[in-house]
Amino acid sequence: MSNTQRWQWLIIAAVAGWLVWLLSPILMPFMLAGVFAYLGDPLVDRLERLRIGRGLAASIVFLVMLVIVALALVLLVPLIHRQLVRLVTALPAYAEWFTRDAMPWLEQKLRIPPGEFDASTVIAHIRDHIGTLGGIVATVLGYATRSGLAIIGVGVAVVLVPVVTFYLLRDWDKLVAHVDALLPRGAQPTIHRLARETDSVLGAFVRGQLLVMLGLAIYYAVALKLVGLDVGPLIGMIAGLVSFVPYLGFIIGIVASIIAALVQFHDVFHLVLVLVVFGIGSLLESYILVPKLVGDRIGLHPVAVIFAVLAFGELFGFIGVLLALPMASIAMVLLRFLRERYQASPLYAGPGQPKIVTGSGESAEGKTSPEAREPPGEP
Repeated sequence: MSNTQRWQWLIIAAVAGWLVWLLSPILMPFMLAGVFAYLGDPLVDRLERLRIGRGLAASIVFLVMLVIVALALVLLVPLIHRQLVRLVTALPAYAEWFTRDAMPWLEQKLRIPPGEFDASTVIAHIRDHIGTLGGIVATVLGYATRSGLAIIGVGVAVVLVPVVTFYLLRDWDKLVAHVDALLPRGAQPTIHRLARETDSVLGAFVRGQLLVMLGLAIYYAVALKLVGLDVGPLIGMIAGLVSFVPYLGFIIGIVASIIAALVQFHDVFHLVLVLVVFGIGSLLESYILVPKLVGDRIGLHPVAVIFAVLAFGELFGFIGVLLALPMASIAMVLLRFLRERYQASPLYAGPGQPKIVTGSGESAEGKTSPEAREPPGEP
């Protein structure tokens, strides 16, 4: 590929990235539909191997996914609502605990002069206005329902995601074939290799990390409920679902659970139970769930994960947070390829020097080098 062609592709990629950023407010339904279609395509392929037509197979998988999502909403929405009501009801107790126990302890440990921070005023203000939270929520919901634009936006998203998901499921192979037909013939083998590696990494995340998050959410929710925490299921679900960010789910869950145990029980026994729950959860994640379901195919450094979550969240909002790890995994595959090309180039080795062989034993031209076949002889 000549330098002119490289610059052309670089410009095309830059324009495509700019368009994605520009259209990010309306891309959420299509991104969600793409995720659902990617999840369902292997199942459709399996049904096709059983001599079921692509259209019928896509319809079956689509209906199964629709039922699963509907059941999840029916089960989770009332549970989350009850947990939020309990949390709001318990806020005065948390405020009283903060004033009576936490604040004196902090003043002693941090050597803050007593009375310098008047927490009682803040607590009294919260207690006076706690009853208005329901009215505020009702006002916000009423405004949202009166806004025609909000209704149209939500309605379009609700309708668009299932429709786009079905058509992507049905035509996934055709779309891939059309894209493959447009690839430059000289770059096709390289793009195929990157596509295979990307699919492997995405499969590890989508079909692995999501199962890890779901498993941890169920474990923490059930375990904290058995401990006796009123808001245990809510804390457990949050801790499990944000566990894709290293240590974040664990820290949020254990801190919130310790505070809830101290406020509700005022004893050490339940505090120890909370520590045991999260200790077992950490071992379960590190030694069973992640090795079995994800493996080492993603290989993202924790700092890279945190940066990806913050960056994609800033660019695309909440949906960017959800897609941060898959996009970072794709970027990792591309960066690994660029590193191999750089190490195989004269820019790295210097003019007239032997090319550095990549981990696969191939040089930049894709041929196995003598250095990969046998060690160099003595001069």
